[in-house]
Amino acid sequence: MWKRVAGYGVFLAAGTFALQWLDYQRLVQSNWGDIAIFLVAAAFLGLGLYIGARVIASPRAAPFDGNPRALASLGISPRELTILHELAAGRSNKEIAANLNVSPNTVKTHVAKVYEKLDAKRRTDAIKKARELGIVP
Repeated sequence: MWKRVAGYGVFLAAGTFALQWLDYQRLVQSNWGDIAIFLVAAAFLGLGLYIGARVIASPRAAPFDGNPRALASLGISPRELTILHELAAGRSNKEIAANLNVSPNTVKTHVAKVYEKLDAKRRTDAIKKARELGIVP
């Protein structure tokens, strides 16, 4: 039974396809000028999108490298750099101490050394100077 239903379905699908194909042929023959204009317009649209995406687009920014020359010239140690990144994230001394598993007094010492090396008086000054130097993103 299901073979007969499937056979009728295939037969009806083939008939529908043939009728649509004939209708498509009549449509193309009667409107070939409009179809040609559409194809040219679509080609120019594709070309415009390609040029816009490849040629006119701004170049990508270089990846953040942390400016190793500035770190070396200032003498900032890896631990002080970690502290500076935590300061830039807006964390308090207690939060930094908890994240790094050190004493809050150790964090205060590192923060004081960072201030001294960056010639800053406050956290905001230190972060601003570190961002200007490219040490902190």
